[in-house]
Amino acid sequence: MLVAGAILLAILVLDAPWSIVVVVLAAAADAAETFFLIRLSKRRRARVGVEALIGARAEVVSACRPEGQVKIVGELWRARCPAGADPGQAVRVLGLDGLTLLVEPEV
Repeated sequence: MLVAGAILLAILVLDAPWSIVVVVLAAAADAAETFFLIRLSKRRRARVGVEALIGARAEVVSACRPEGQVKIVGELWRARCPAGADPGQAVRVLGLDGLTLLVEPEV
């Protein structure tokens, strides 16, 4: 967008030597901005999938003694809690066994 504005400015307003300077500077600024934004977007890997749930907080929906259900990120998951947890209690996800979350009560 910056380059398009510079070209219009060069054609309609500026004289010969300055029009080239403005277009080159706009192109350099546009390239620097693109490089910066690409670098900024690659700082961190996206956390997706079931592995992203490890360490997250969940709420027990049906008693986990040792198996029950928890609600996490708006979804119901089957969960196993060896220590036991009652409905409404907060638990922390420790790992995954197939499609069953391994959880422990929060302290």
